Amino acid sequence: MTVNAPRQRSRTVAVGAAASRPCTLVVCRGCCCGNPRKYPSDDHTWQLERLRAGAEASGGRFAVRTSDCLGPCDQANVVVVQPSGAGRRGGGQVTWIGFAMGDDCTEELIEWAAAGGPGIAQPPATLELQFVRPPREARARARR
Repeated sequence: MTVNAPRQRSRTVAVGAAASRPCTLVVCRGCCCGNPRKYPSDDHTWQLERLRAGAEASGGRFAVRTSDCLGPCDQANVVVVQPSGAGRRGGGQVTWIGFAMGDDCTEELIEWAAAGGPGIAQPPATLELQFVRPPREARARARR
């Protein structure tokens, strides 16, 4: 019986870590997203700095990370919103947002993530208009 105790304890830690995982904004910074040659009128550096500052100001309610190309280059800039552990338990799904540029969109992303993101808080209606279908590869991974 004592042999199982360490295994049980490690599972509890793993489940606890997943349950406390915050909402995460995955910001594409691949070939097209964040590329000033493609979108010279947008300040891509400022956007990423603003998202990170919003995450810091939220006190850990959400996190920001970057990724190489996520796929739907024709819908750049792309941000993927991953639900928190609580959001997943609440039915939240990974949400892909295309054309995520400009001050208004950036602020709406911050507000939604700070409020809990998918499964916890409703997204702003204008942000919902930017929801896009993930690329086929991402859909296939989600079904596994």
